Amino acid sequence: MALGFVKMHGLGNDFVLMNFIMAEPDIDWPLLAQRICDRRLGVGADGLVLILPSDYADLQMRIFNPDGSEAEMCGNAIRCVSRYLYERTMILNSEMTIETKAGIKKTQLLFSEENGLEQILVRVDMGIPVLEAAQIPVHSQATPVVNEGLELETSQLQFSAVSMGNPHCVVFVPTLESVDFYRLGPEIEVHPRFPKKTNVEFVQVISPRELKVRVWERGAGETLACGTGACAVAVAAVLNGLAERAVAVDLPGGRLEIEWAEDGRVFMTGPAQYVFEGKWPDI
Repeated sequence: MALGFVKMHGLGNDFVLMNFIMAEPDIDWPLLAQRICDRRLGVGADGLVLILPSDYADLQMRIFNPDGSEAEMCGNAIRCVSRYLYERTMILNSEMTIETKAGIKKTQLLFSEENGLEQILVRVDMGIPVLEAAQIPVHSQATPVVNEGLELETSQLQFSAVSMGNPHCVVFVPTLESVDFYRLGPEIEVHPRFPKKTNVEFVQVISPRELKVRVWERGAGETLACGTGACAVAVAAVLNGLAERAVAVDLPGGRLEIEWAEDGRVFMTGPAQYVFEGKWPDI
């Protein structure tokens, strides 16, 4: 049996989307994610995204990482899902609600024109960041966990912890070029202080309104962008007194606009793009 899919990306953070909004088949999703996300033997992606029916929202989104683990939430994926559903006329309204493992999220498509071409961005209400150590989760006596020491095998660094439905370890650095990224990223991801592992963001402060970020994603490794990570970085920057509440977050794949509103909610705005469609024949 062949499964239809759509390949999409948000700032280079790419996904295989499969639409089962009518009914969810009985499939080993972790195994399929490992196979279909493989960049040599599969389609290649940072995650497998399932579009499913929901009893509580317009639809449900589930995300599986390339290692088969399931993520609670993904900001870039939810923008892709929103655009896909609207343009495939499954949802007629440009505003929609999407159920995730991190709760129900509201999204809105924004339309504009630039150089005679229609531009589509998606604004997502990412909710209120979790700052309590036990709920992130991270082992710490402090709440919030801001600029705290983290002992590594060969070094020590300072980090801040935020959850946007999934855990993030935010590390501010003088320059991104100075970071031993491929050593520190995987080491921090599985550090025992993070009982559910963690996403890792290294951040260079360009100005109070601009942050430059490199991401090591839990279960996926290096990615060109991370929506929840950009939100966590913005929150951590405010808590550390390094940024304003509305900030541009520059990732290797492009820019996201993040606002930590006065009511405590975080809003993310960014693009979502199609790549190609196909069928996966071997399940």
